[in-house]
Amino acid sequence: MDYQNFEQMIMDFTYQRNWDQYHNLKDLALSLNLEASEVSEVFQWKDEKQPLTNRETNDLEMELADVFIYLAYMCEKLHVTPLELAGKKMTINQGRTWKLDNNE
Repeated sequence: MDYQNFEQMIMDFTYQRNWDQYHNLKDLALSLNLEASEVSEVFQWKDEKQPLTNRETNDLEMELADVFIYLAYMCEKLHVTPLELAGKKMTINQGRTWKLDNNE
């Protein structure tokens, strides 16, 4: 599925339920943050060397999907795509250096 079809699918889903009335940038940002916290929950109290179980992998994938969906809703409100924003940010990052870089 390409991004345009995906965006149309989630917007249709929203309009069918009349949820667009709740989709403002503030509430979408809060929801995105809550979903991102659920990504972290998969790893909470787990040894970093311990592999994820099949269930944990599935849970992680579903939480990442939720994060992406809220990101897409926010981008739709801003009339941009996540790929456009990520591309712009990567262009900025390529010109930056950090203390941890080995080229200092």
